[in-house]
Amino acid sequence: MDETLDRLGASIKVGLPASVTGHAVANGELTLFAKASDIVKVVTFLRDDSACQFVCIIDITAIDWPGREQRFDVVYHFMSPRLNQRIRLKITTDENTPVPSIIDVFRGADWFERETYDLYGVLFTGHPDMRRILTDYGFDGHPLRKDFPLTGFVEVRYDDEQKRVVYDKVRLAQEFRSFDFLSPWEGTDYPLPGDEKAVPTPPAQPQPTPGNKLAGEPDKKAAP
Repeated sequence: MDETLDRLGASIKVGLPASVTGHAVANGELTLFAKASDIVKVVTFLRDDSACQFVCIIDITAIDWPGREQRFDVVYHFMSPRLNQRIRLKITTDENTPVPSIIDVFRGADWFERETYDLYGVLFTGHPDMRRILTDYGFDGHPLRKDFPLTGFVEVRYDDEQKRVVYDKVRLAQEFRSFDFLSPWEGTDYPLPGDEKAVPTPPAQPQPTPGNKLAGEPDKKAAP
């Protein structure tokens, strides 16, 4: 299987030498790396070439790497029902550089590109309806970015006086805490609040009974 995928990746690289920068096979899956500016050309080749026939788009998503200059990997997944093969296509971009939309090649990419824009902030040029699709239209930020706060920026509530839903800044009743879900029967490796008050009690020593007789010791008869 891996040899077949490797040959397929090599043949695509030969067919698009200026657009495809490389390929890799891992865990029985083929990943293709391409230039973002040539994404439409690459997916058209994957759909129309007789050795590929990836006519079905499965998904478009992204991966955020905040420490990189090109912080986003935009990831496309395609399937070829005729060849019973799948392929993953990766390109890179930053926060400000838009990616050409592939909606003219795969109409099903419409909502996938909108979702990637909504959750990661990746822009797509040529998309006819680049709006948010999962969050509200007035939502601030992109929730799947690594630098997006866990609590978000605003909270939604119903206002009885205004008789409508309103947005307020997030107000935490207490500071954010990190909970420990270890089993209480196993104990923890660190002291808990109040442990410093506990003073270990030494084990009780047996006390001799009158006549220097210890509890449980048999009676000794005096010698005649």
